[in-house]
Amino acid sequence: MKLLKHITLAALCAVSAISYASAPDFSLGADISGVSYLEAGGQKFLDAKGKERDLYDLMKDYGINGVRLRVWVDPEDGFCSPEDVLGMALRAKEKGLPVMVDFHYSDWWADPGKQNVPARWKNMNLDRMQGALAEHTASTLQMLKHHDIDVPWVQVGNETTNGMLWDMASLPQQTRNYAQLTQAGYDAVKSVYPDAQVIVHLDNGWDEELYNRVFDGLKRNGAKWDMIGMSLYPFWSMQAGQVKSEKELADRAVKNIRDLKKKYGTDIMVVEVGVEANDPEPGKAFLSDLIERLQTETDGACRGVWYWAPEADGVLDGYKLGAFRNRKPTVIMDAFREAAAKMKKK
Repeated sequence: MKLLKHITLAALCAVSAISYASAPDFSLGADISGVSYLEAGGQKFLDAKGKERDLYDLMKDYGINGVRLRVWVDPEDGFCSPEDVLGMALRAKEKGLPVMVDFHYSDWWADPGKQNVPARWKNMNLDRMQGALAEHTASTLQMLKHHDIDVPWVQVGNETTNGMLWDMASLPQQTRNYAQLTQAGYDAVKSVYPDAQVIVHLDNGWDEELYNRVFDGLKRNGAKWDMIGMSLYPFWSMQAGQVKSEKELADRAVKNIRDLKKKYGTDIMVVEVGVEANDPEPGKAFLSDLIERLQTETDGACRGVWYWAPEADGVLDGYKLGAFRNRKPTVIMDAFREAAAKMKKK
């Protein structure tokens, strides 16, 4: 595969001597990709006392030390486009927060239930698809690099449990194509941010068989990654009957993380977690326990925990696994503040 011919010369040549080293030893992060959409609709964010606050400042108050931003290729409404992501990333830079970039490689949501090819990429063969993916990745990151955005982590795909860019790279049928497209993303990231940790992200972080199957397939087909990303959602896993309790989910996730590190030699990060905003006390207790266990029971293999869409309101937005109610943070966010305080004392 002649991947480099597909990456723009500007992206390849623009790697500067800037060294980014702000990634914390253990990340307490938040995916706040919805902030531009919510603000455009007139939404305001409040602190626990009801005072209006900038969401980024509010996140920092709770110990958040990194923000995650998703990228869609050609979203219909423009939100989470590369340009929109640049705007959100510039705000993160202003607040001193490093950014994780999460490429969905779709015009809309990509997850285990859907990995739709962007309209611009339809009817491409594998070689052209690799080129399109590489150019989109490199050009987006180059735009961020041009504005001196600190990007220590980049996801090449979002929850690619069943592959990506269906049916070109669906799993388990098209493992080789999946590996080649993953490698195209990896190489593109390194062409712009050579020190960034490239993450391959799956859901159900407690499912050891899943992770072994997917990462064995990537390794067998020559694909590289620097970090394994996982999602953990007790609500969905219990509703589906996949685990019986939050404790079982946490127990199995801890074991999986330890085993993955031993087998593949790469670190792991929980890049998505969420609990019920409308029942915050039990959610906070679970999250506090999970963060503590991932810090103390994984032999350093776990490098962070990131909450997905904490700004989503359990009452007003219809998404029940955020961390706000009536635009105010619930006690769920205290799990991060308390963890950050403990880390400062060490």
